[in-house]
Amino acid sequence: MHPLVERLRGTLLPAVVTPMDQDGVVAYDALSAYAVTLTKQAIGGVAVWAHTGRGLYLSPGDRAKVLETWRTATDVPIVAGVGIPRDRSAQTLQEAADATVEMARAAAAGGADAVMVYPLAALGELEDGHAQAVALHERVAAESGLPLVGFYLHGEAGGYPYSPALIRDLLSLDAMLGVKTATLDRAIGCQDAIWAGRGTGKLLITGEDRMYGPSFMWGADTALVGIASAQVELSAAVLRAWTAGAHSEFLAASERLDRFAAATFYAPIEGYVQRMLWAAEWEGLVPAAAAYDPYGPSLPPSERELVIRCLEELH
Repeated sequence: MHPLVERLRGTLLPAVVTPMDQDGVVAYDALSAYAVTLTKQAIGGVAVWAHTGRGLYLSPGDRAKVLETWRTATDVPIVAGVGIPRDRSAQTLQEAADATVEMARAAAAGGADAVMVYPLAALGELEDGHAQAVALHERVAAESGLPLVGFYLHGEAGGYPYSPALIRDLLSLDAMLGVKTATLDRAIGCQDAIWAGRGTGKLLITGEDRMYGPSFMWGADTALVGIASAQVELSAAVLRAWTAGAHSEFLAASERLDRFAAATFYAPIEGYVQRMLWAAEWEGLVPAAAAYDPYGPSLPPSERELVIRCLEELH
């Protein structure tokens, strides 16, 4: 078993935001300050280049500099999301796999400790998609030299439902640390995915911002979530109480987390990144000039007001 499994088990890894201006220019001074502040909190690692950080939208140079900034700021494990960059044309599955592997190699070169592999949604429609998905993970591990996190991502974010059999086969790979579920609102799919990993010894990672507390009750033992990019303690308190068996504290902490999740994770789901940035701004984690998500939908002022009102009530 890879030593990172036990190092990360029971910990929280925020899927961090990338501070940008309204034109999509990364604000590196703001990023440096954010990284220093966030890594002083109760976390076991961070996830960069993930959906929350718009990793697939960044240029190769910006991805490298974002990773360098986090690597300079902390010695906690860094997991980098790898997939098909939005500026990279991938007409075939081979090209898609090549792009994913190339991004994983860049993560390794930049000092990442592990990679989280974005699913190739097209594989979900193929008769041999299961075998191809396993082969992709094997290739990423072999060519990057890094351990992996599998990623069951809901379709609205470009993924597809991993079957329990696929999850078990992925977790059987020596390089695999665990599988993260991000099923959005599909409770049965989340349950089945977590249950498929029981008994493997690998990490059962929740990415379920809207089913955060329940996912621990279903067996998740580690968290990698976008909601922690702006609310570390709100997220950590739930995991800490569950791990300690403090069930009344867990229920109270989970209720608080759920209130914030309801104010930030709803249709249009792609808007959650901007809502996290508003929350990070309110918390003083990023300045207003760097709290933009130029890649998401345009949101009305009322949504910002909802996020702020929720935070004011929670504090």
